[in-house]
Amino acid sequence: MALQVFTAVTGAAWESELVGALDRADHGVTVVRRCVDVSELLAAAATGTGQAALLSAELRRLDVDAVARLDAAGVAVVGLVEPGDDRAAERLRQLGVRRVLPADATPEAIAQALREAVAGAPAPGRDVADPRAALPALGVPAEPSEQPAGLGRVVAVWGPTGAPGRTTVAVGLADEAARLGVSTLLVDADVYGGVVAQMLGLLDESPGLAGAARQAGSGALDAAALVRLAWAVRPRLRVLTGLARSDRWPELRPRAVTAVLEEARRLAELTVVDCGFNLEDDEELSFDTAAPRRNGATLAVLEAADVVICVSGADPVALQRSIRGLDELRDVLPGVEPVVVVNQVRRGPVSGDPRREIAEALERFTGREVRFFLPADRRATDAALASGRTLAEAAPGSPLRLAMRSLAAGVSGVAEPSGGRRRRNRAVA
Repeated sequence: MALQVFTAVTGAAWESELVGALDRADHGVTVVRRCVDVSELLAAAATGTGQAALLSAELRRLDVDAVARLDAAGVAVVGLVEPGDDRAAERLRQLGVRRVLPADATPEAIAQALREAVAGAPAPGRDVADPRAALPALGVPAEPSEQPAGLGRVVAVWGPTGAPGRTTVAVGLADEAARLGVSTLLVDADVYGGVVAQMLGLLDESPGLAGAARQAGSGALDAAALVRLAWAVRPRLRVLTGLARSDRWPELRPRAVTAVLEEARRLAELTVVDCGFNLEDDEELSFDTAAPRRNGATLAVLEAADVVICVSGADPVALQRSIRGLDELRDVLPGVEPVVVVNQVRRGPVSGDPRREIAEALERFTGREVRFFLPADRRATDAALASGRTLAEAAPGSPLRLAMRSLAAGVSGVAEPSGGRRRRNRAVA
């Protein structure tokens, strides 16, 4: 049976000749529809009548979400670029097109690429209009890339609803890692109320993560663009600020956020991401609509991260929320093994030895060990927040700051220096 293919190479001088060559010869490929734009292509993909799509880099409004929805519909994608146009080929790869050929390739080579793409495509399991289609495809082996993979690690700082101190931990972790000599990028990806810029005294109207996501969505993001969008707080610490208003959350599409993190790996040794708390899948957005999901960015960050830190408060209410949140995280992303960090530890809310009581409770109800305890130090956090500085700047001798330094050393794999030079250590898995 011939492979059924959509084409969307409108405007290219070689379109008619290529389509005719594919139809005339016995290449095992049949062009079932020639689409004029991305909207028609997505509509055709939703019908289930094609197995692959042949696209040109010049196709208007082709972005990362369009490629993600084609993948989710079970339509494999092959890109064509003008011969020698390396920039267009790189852009298609950044959009998620794994196979890219020059337009002067032989019909036999193009047909072979289409068959290979279909053989490696994910099985259709989501409708093209399902908003979950915007999430990265899971379980699909990555194709070899000519561009070297980034070596940097991504650490997601997440926690349940309430105020367990996610942002405080994220900022402290990034700052202390930079002070240990690790090049660090701090990213504010909280779609419900990112305040990293305010905590550090930065301008919160800068493009930040939203600007990076827009460039990633169009395939234009590279290390130089990411550097321009990030604030240089100190030589080894850059900050990618979040959304100034929570109603702008549709700007953070999951696939685009994932692409930003992939580029961040090439820029920094450690990328620390402050996440939103919510993992719910809004049922009203799960049927018969292509609307984005508010929590999709959080899920994408947690899936892409090498380490997920779950920040819990130390009082009974916060602990109960953490137990339920960890159960929800296990249900939504069963492959994620979070590192539990208990923040704001103090005597009073928990009777007896708070560390022992909290550790035993979380072990009993979640089966997880508490890896780090962070003591409550309201005076130090108030001083840092009031001055727009980090704990290391506002209260260098604070017990909380010293605990943050140990957390940063454990996560980054760098031992706390005793004589000046940093020493590599085994990082938290």
